[in-house]
Amino acid sequence: MKRKAFVFLLAAVFAVTGLISCQPNRKAVDIHNSRLTLDWSGMYKGTIPSASGMGIDVSLKLNIDDTYELTYDYVGKPENTFTNKGAFTWDDTGEFITLDISADTPSHYKVAEDKLIQLDMNGKYITGKLADQYVLRKE
Repeated sequence: MKRKAFVFLLAAVFAVTGLISCQPNRKAVDIHNSRLTLDWSGMYKGTIPSASGMGIDVSLKLNIDDTYELTYDYVGKPENTFTNKGAFTWDDTGEFITLDISADTPSHYKVAEDKLIQLDMNGKYITGKLADQYVLRKE
């Protein structure tokens, strides 16, 4: 009798903790993603390449409420500083964010440990000689 009670108790613990499920079509949630495991909110900075100058100093502040403030400061051109504020969304994997910004400004980033990796306009990784320069480091 004690053995049956133990097995029942063990099954109940597994069911409550989610180690087993009676719902076969339910997908498991991966809790090991940037959104859930990294301290991603904060200020990120870096200088990215510019076609018409010495680069663009970028500051991107990500807030815990999924809002952002992005500043582009063209190096050597103090009159060319632009700031945008808005909201961002996470993709289903919890690894990438998209800023709600105009279509002509890069808006996709991979969230990694203490850095953001800027993606191209289509949300793909930037490749080529300058690819490693499209990284913003957390301060």
